[in-house]
Amino acid sequence: MSGLPAVVIDNGTGYTKMGYAGNNEPSFIVPSAIATNKPVQGMAAKGVEDLDFYIGEEAMTAAKSYELSYPVRHGQIDNWTHMEMMWEQIIFKYLRAEPEDHYFLLTEPPLNAPENREYLAEIFFETFNVPGLYIAVQAVLALAASWTKKQVEDRTLTGTVIDSGDGVTHVIPVAEGYVIGSCIKHIPLAGRDITAFVQQFLRERDERIPPSESLEMAKRIKELYSYVCPDIAKEFAKYDADPAKWFRVHNAVDSVTKKPYSVNIGYERFLAPEIFFNPEIFSSDFLTPLPVLVDETVQSCPIDTRRGLYKNIVLSGGSTMFKDFARRLQRDVKKFVENRYQLTVERTGGKPTPTEVNVISHNMQRYAVWFGGSMLASLPEFFKACHTKAQYDEKGPAICRYNPVFGAAVQ
Repeated sequence: MSGLPAVVIDNGTGYTKMGYAGNNEPSFIVPSAIATNKPVQGMAAKGVEDLDFYIGEEAMTAAKSYELSYPVRHGQIDNWTHMEMMWEQIIFKYLRAEPEDHYFLLTEPPLNAPENREYLAEIFFETFNVPGLYIAVQAVLALAASWTKKQVEDRTLTGTVIDSGDGVTHVIPVAEGYVIGSCIKHIPLAGRDITAFVQQFLRERDERIPPSESLEMAKRIKELYSYVCPDIAKEFAKYDADPAKWFRVHNAVDSVTKKPYSVNIGYERFLAPEIFFNPEIFSSDFLTPLPVLVDETVQSCPIDTRRGLYKNIVLSGGSTMFKDFARRLQRDVKKFVENRYQLTVERTGGKPTPTEVNVISHNMQRYAVWFGGSMLASLPEFFKACHTKAQYDEKGPAICRYNPVFGAAVQ
């Protein structure tokens, strides 16, 4: 052990967060994209093609002359060769670290196949020669990140994590640091779909936006102006009664012609995040609202864990950052729990202890998974929980099929 801090890397579908353990924020947040050199037809290979690539923002800029691809799809690594190239630049170019001197903490999505962990171990121990590696489940790290909130009195690793990023939304029940895999539910709606929904609105209204900036503008409107409303019908009435107060105008400059233009922003302010609560306004393929899914997830878990799962519903990921998202979710889930409670009282005549419903929103929500990893990797216990290079050399990649959960972290 060199005494240097561990490196924490969270590879998401949309963005990759990277930095050192003990920091409050990632050192870099870059798009999970890679631009590789296209082989030119009829030309002999020069032997340096695999060195000629860009990642992150640079990859987006080089997309015209290079082949752009996304190695992570729906949270899972799709292209291991490209992923290895990405890690290479993350370690050497961005973090400027010597991998042989640092322990590494990497994140994995729920229900990740054990084979994927083995591939990952192989790359880090064989290619980068790291001294130690820990692969953490994203949901457990998100729970740990919620401990920063003042209202969280007991540092528990039991709770329901709603992780909504760019590509997919998961509802993950965690009991004592272990994911209840059979009860995980997922929604095929996330940040990318909300952006597409806003873009659709702007198109239908025929806003004069340069085609090259259409997606970026929809993203900006989603992030700057959208919020969750308590009642969609009342919100429509409010907008119609006083348009001047609620409608907005966003001014921008065309990056190509440098001409200024303006975009009107209307109902999409509250309709964009509403797709979580009324999915039928966006898609006919998936119709279950998020609060119903959260309630179903907890109800499908073992009965002795349910109180803890309702009491600690933790939000994680950029798509849960909308204003009043937590308040609306708490209200809707509470309704289901209270109705069930009333039914029990009527049927049995008894008065059971009411179930507490608590949705936790906190400052670190946007990169909760990375921040939870940073917290746990700065604990002394982290180094004991890691798989070491010596263990890997002795037993092979199968050691990473299982990762112990931090016990002392909860004390």
